[in-house]
Amino acid sequence: MKVSLVIMAAGLGSRYGGDKQVDGIGPHGEILMEYSIYDALRAGFNKIVFIIKPEMEAKMRELCGNYLEKRIAKDGSPVEVAYAYQDFSSVPDFYHIPQERTKPFGTVHALLCAWDKIQEPCCVINADDYYGISAYETIYQELVSMPAEGRATMVGYLLKNTASLHGTVSRGVCRVEEGRLRSVREALKIQLYPDGALRDLAEDIPLDPETVVSMNFWGFMPSIFPALKDYFENFLRNEAGENLKAECLLPVMVDAQMQAGKLEVSVLRSVDHWFGMTYHQDRQVVAEELKRLHREGAYPETVRG
Repeated sequence: MKVSLVIMAAGLGSRYGGDKQVDGIGPHGEILMEYSIYDALRAGFNKIVFIIKPEMEAKMRELCGNYLEKRIAKDGSPVEVAYAYQDFSSVPDFYHIPQERTKPFGTVHALLCAWDKIQEPCCVINADDYYGISAYETIYQELVSMPAEGRATMVGYLLKNTASLHGTVSRGVCRVEEGRLRSVREALKIQLYPDGALRDLAEDIPLDPETVVSMNFWGFMPSIFPALKDYFENFLRNEAGENLKAECLLPVMVDAQMQAGKLEVSVLRSVDHWFGMTYHQDRQVVAEELKRLHREGAYPETVRG
């Protein structure tokens, strides 16, 4: 059975101060997404789809794609590698793109750009996050048994483990009941304080550190794509306007589908710790965490090749 890992890597990394997706941070210069790929392949995934800016393809092939095409998946098949471009060529003609806009339109747009590359269950992730070994094992098992219509899944993480002392972060704040996602709200300015307190600065409300949040670790069936298309087109018609920073986000789209009764989402838990690089100051912490994981035997000397 074909199951794909879809890596959203077209972001500009503006808060980080560069293209964090291709920042070599592992002991041998591995980039963070190479750990995601390694974990996914050992869990059973057999296809990798990179969503990138067009000008990144040569670099992505050099960093990951070329050696992945020589890898054999857990089921004995060659690993399939595909590239999708997130750029303005995929934006419908009815929408006029503001002349000054340079950023893509967010994660719904990103996944929609890969529609022609995905005909199988898929796990969608950020390129700059580390999700943990067990997360891939858990979501793979869910994907291979999930009904083709009306279902999705996600791995949830605790808010206290996903914030940064170096600035605000955006997270999908979830309400979970009996293993099912009931709602998800995109909080765009969450601040962690040295005493462990957390606050949504945009809404000026405190947040429970034990709150489950989405880190864009979604599991979808290919039947999600028509809904993505409709949602994105409605976003362009009714919300984007001339806003140069307007983004169409997966957690908000998933919530809309749930509230309309069109989607049921299971929430999975990982025993591993999430970490990521939102700000450049996070880099040292991530590098030390990766060294520890190699030292403790979670990974071989290198996850590359």
